[in-house]
Amino acid sequence: MKLNPLTPEEERVIVHKGTEPPFTGKYCDFFEEGTYLCKRCDAPLFRSEDKFHSKTGWPSFDSEMDNATKRIPDGSRTEVVCARCGAHLGHVFEGEGFTPKNLRYCINSVALKFIPGSNEACPS
Repeated sequence: MKLNPLTPEEERVIVHKGTEPPFTGKYCDFFEEGTYLCKRCDAPLFRSEDKFHSKTGWPSFDSEMDNATKRIPDGSRTEVVCARCGAHLGHVFEGEGFTPKNLRYCINSVALKFIPGSNEACPS
């Protein structure tokens, strides 16, 4: 598997499980149609139609693409990593009531790459 080169900030978050400061990520208030990929390996992760404005400071999604992520217990939280390459993406929370699906994937913008356009045209 080919891994993309990362900036020092991307490596801090994606490899060393860091978190970008709230309300600073480029996808926090971004709502264009398209697909969000893993910054490290380009695996499709989330569709724009599953993104919602949670006002928490990070991009929020209430669904992932088919088996795109893995969940790992992380103390009182649940970490979300890319199923393909293991890149740290953020955390998932259940039961907050933001959407009918009752899930919030709280994802670092720096861990994502956005491809505009129809979700059917996303790379695999």
